[in-house]
Amino acid sequence: MIARYTRPEMGAVWTDEARMSTWREVEVAAAEGLDGPTPEDLEAIRSATFTVEAVQERERVTDHDVAAFVDVLAGSAGPAGRWIHFGLTSSDVLDTALALQLRRAGALLVPGARAFAAALAERAREHALTPCVGRTHGVQAEPTSFGLKLAGFAFEAHRNAERLEQAFTQVQVGAISGAVGTYATLGPDYERRVLKRLDLAGEPVSTQVVPRDRHAEMLQAIALAGAGLERFATELRHLQRTEVREAEEPFRAGQKGSSAMPHKRNPIVSERITGLARVLRGYAQAAVENVALWHERDISHSGAERVILPDATIVLDYMQHLGTRLARGMVVHPERMQANLEMTCGALFSQRVLLALVEQGSSRDDAYRIVQRLAQQAWDTQVPLRELLEREPGVRLDLDAVFDYGAYLRHVPEVLERLEAIPAA
Repeated sequence: MIARYTRPEMGAVWTDEARMSTWREVEVAAAEGLDGPTPEDLEAIRSATFTVEAVQERERVTDHDVAAFVDVLAGSAGPAGRWIHFGLTSSDVLDTALALQLRRAGALLVPGARAFAAALAERAREHALTPCVGRTHGVQAEPTSFGLKLAGFAFEAHRNAERLEQAFTQVQVGAISGAVGTYATLGPDYERRVLKRLDLAGEPVSTQVVPRDRHAEMLQAIALAGAGLERFATELRHLQRTEVREAEEPFRAGQKGSSAMPHKRNPIVSERITGLARVLRGYAQAAVENVALWHERDISHSGAERVILPDATIVLDYMQHLGTRLARGMVVHPERMQANLEMTCGALFSQRVLLALVEQGSSRDDAYRIVQRLAQQAWDTQVPLRELLEREPGVRLDLDAVFDYGAYLRHVPEVLERLEAIPAA
């Protein structure tokens, strides 16, 4: 992933140095699980070193990255190096080491997902009783609470955090089962010893590789988390439109919204989240296509994974950071929300008028026709619906009770009590 979207901690998980260091962890644990090496041999193996440059130089000869790494590490260990990679195949090292890298990536992503959910929950409580327009099909529908809107995003973020935690847990499996997964060289007990040292679960049947449905599940969880961030970002983008302007992204001192138009404050962070969510969905698709490999193994998944696994975790880490920043710093304009509520001259109360007429004795269809006509007239002529109802023959309603914004918010505090299920940051 490009440096622009890479945060240092997550980027460090995926460097060449970090990748080969996990290979070294596996090779050392594998040597420690053998019966042959002496204590002196193991000490030499534990002290063995490599450099990325030396491995890359060796790979120019071997045209095989793991073989090159083994040559360099074994050479560093001296005579004890003969025990490095003893009885292993490349995938034993690659897939087991990958599980270690994914564990480290998950240890960053899951707390980031929980921080995003907690930030949304906090703002939801803040605006529990802030009335705003609810929209369906992009059209004003009925009043709602801005806090209720944010609470919905918070619970989605919470579900995504749970999915990510589960997905990263199930992918933390290793395999030391040999060339086609038969354990012919070293046996299942040896695998259990090595994986215990690495604190990894074992794949029940690994052929030569860990089955890629695990990695596909993880990428699906990442893509879903990205989609949740995108949904929040899309809402904020709409609310920041000049014609709406109910909420907007924080705008820092010195920031420029446009190189040409100094007045602009554009929702650039929300738009960045939206665009990157598309990238994550593409990676998830590639991960699903990696599931079907030939027989016990091929490497058609390998090239794709070298891109999609680092990039997906790096991108989601960055998106979660942006989303949390937006949730915490979002500027809310309650006065603009109120102005937009008044835009239709009371037409938003149409359902309450309809039900009041039905309760008064009108048939539903007759009541619907009256309210539809008057609501459209109110919108078209900018004469308040309440005033039109006062003039309408045969209509006698308690208009104070009907035109009450509080009626739409009276259950919101009870609903927002459910936010207690979301852990605080």
